[in-house]
Amino acid sequence: MNFLERLTRRNTLYYPGCLAKFAAKEISDKYQKILKQIGAEFIMLPNAELCCGSPLINSGHPDIAREMAEKNFKIFKEHGVKKIITNCPGCYKVFAKDYPKLVQGWDIETEHTVVTLLRHFEKNPPKVEKRITAAYHDPCHLGRHMGLYEEPRKLLSLLGVDLKEMPLSGKESLCCGGGSGVKTNYPELANSVAKERLEMAKKVANLVITPCPMCFKHMDENAEGINVIEMSELIDTGETK
Repeated sequence: MNFLERLTRRNTLYYPGCLAKFAAKEISDKYQKILKQIGAEFIMLPNAELCCGSPLINSGHPDIAREMAEKNFKIFKEHGVKKIITNCPGCYKVFAKDYPKLVQGWDIETEHTVVTLLRHFEKNPPKVEKRITAAYHDPCHLGRHMGLYEEPRKLLSLLGVDLKEMPLSGKESLCCGGGSGVKTNYPELANSVAKERLEMAKKVANLVITPCPMCFKHMDENAEGINVIEMSELIDTGETK
């Protein structure tokens, strides 16, 4: 690629989010492999990008969040980013809903991996050798904040899941208890909410799936008598397990 092509190229950025980037790197690694497998071209900026600012927004620090958002926007523009794909519902919500209010001129399209993968697998249905039964947990940021309820369910069906809806799902879904600083500031409360949510899942299945690293980690830490997986684990990348 010559200099002019590099200068005018419009890049898609894969942005894993802080949790997948630092505390659950296996999730970030998995999504990178999946995106490559489906032919998605993307760049990564692990040493340049900053946190999206979601914790700052949720904890009442809009001025610092705006400063961080402006720095990210400058970095993205310097690298020709026109679209962001992220596996983190929190980052997805912040980039899609908050950055247009925080940053003047924000014009970067944002997409959650659920949408990216659904579009691909609707055109290229995966080979499903054995269907599984599972419950689906709606992440707060993906569902009630961004309205993505049907898309993950359609994707699960394509990936071979016979979905069993647990009590309080969809628009009535219960939070896992791990977000918005609850896990950090009120760990006992956060754990009790997760256990309550998992008891709901147990009523319909012995497996619960979620496309959110935070929900996955928090529920997995509290799981007894039920398995919890992040949605990427359903997709075969040809790795030996």
